[in-house]
Amino acid sequence: MSESPLAANPYEVLGVAPTASDDDLKKAYRRRLREAHPDTGGSSAEFDRVQQAWQRIGTAQARQAYDAGGDASSGGSAAWSYGAAGGGARRGDTRPSAKSSGHPGGWYREQYLRLMREWAGRGTELEDPYDPRLVRTAPREIKHLLAAAVAEERTATALATLGMGFTIWHDVVAGPTPEDKVDHVVLGPTGLWAVLSEDWGSEVRVKRGDLIGEGLAPGERPLHQLGTRAKAVARAAKARFSALVIVVEDGQAPGSLTELGSVRGAQGMLVERSRLVNLIRTGLPGVGVGGTDLFEVRTRLQSSIRFV
Repeated sequence: MSESPLAANPYEVLGVAPTASDDDLKKAYRRRLREAHPDTGGSSAEFDRVQQAWQRIGTAQARQAYDAGGDASSGGSAAWSYGAAGGGARRGDTRPSAKSSGHPGGWYREQYLRLMREWAGRGTELEDPYDPRLVRTAPREIKHLLAAAVAEERTATALATLGMGFTIWHDVVAGPTPEDKVDHVVLGPTGLWAVLSEDWGSEVRVKRGDLIGEGLAPGERPLHQLGTRAKAVARAAKARFSALVIVVEDGQAPGSLTELGSVRGAQGMLVERSRLVNLIRTGLPGVGVGGTDLFEVRTRLQSSIRFV
C-alpha cells in the first residue's frame, strides 16, 4: 500500500533539510538511529521509520529518484491520482460485488484540486496536481483533503467485496453543507452501518469515548460528528443505525478493532481497514436486519438518500 499524503517525508524523519549534503545526511541517520533505538529510550516503531527513511534516500540513486518524485515506496503520483486508490471491486476478482451508488472520495478530490490550484497561484499550470513533489510541499489542510479522498476510495474497494447481500451508498448528504456527509452507508443482513473513512497521518487513541491524536484538529470529535450525521440520514429514511464505524489505516489505531461505546443507540467502533469487511460481514451480537425488514429499510434508504 502507498504511503499517506500526510506522512512525514524521509528528510523530516531524519531531521535534515532536503538540501543537506550526503555527509550531513549520513550523520543525521546515525544520530536518529541512536535516538530511536528502544534501548536508548526510543521505540521499535520510530526505529523502523528511521530505517525506512534511509532506504528511500540513503543512496545517491534512491535520493535522486525520490527528489524527482519517483519514490518506489509511494508508487509515484499514480498512487494518489484519480481512481488509482480504487473505489470498486478488486481487479481480477470475479465474485459478485455489493451493489453500490455514489462517488467515494469524489467531493474531497474536487476540494483538493480547487485548493491546490489556488495555493499554486493564479495562472500557474499544474501539469500533474498529484505529483509527489508538489504534494509534499502543500499545506497540511490541502494534503488532508487528498488523504481523506484516498481513504474513502480504499474503503469503498474493501466494501465492494461484501457481496450481493449488501447495499452501499457513498458520500451521502447528512446536513446543510457538503462537509456534512456520511462517507459510506452499508446495509445488509448484519444491520445498518454508518462508516467514516479517515487518514489523519498519525496514530489515534481513545479518550472519553472519542478519538484524540496529533493529526486531529483541536476539539475535533469524529465519533460525535458521525453520530450527528447518521442521525440525519436515519431520520430521513425512518431507519435506525446499528453501528457507527470509524475506519483508519492499518497501524493507526490501538488495535485492529476497538469499541468506542454507544451513540444514540448505535455501537461506536474504531477499526483498521483490513478488519472492516470481516466486522460488517460477521456483525455485532444481537444486531441484524433480515427478511422483510431488510427489504423495507433498503427501499426507504434508496428513496431518501441524496449524494454530495
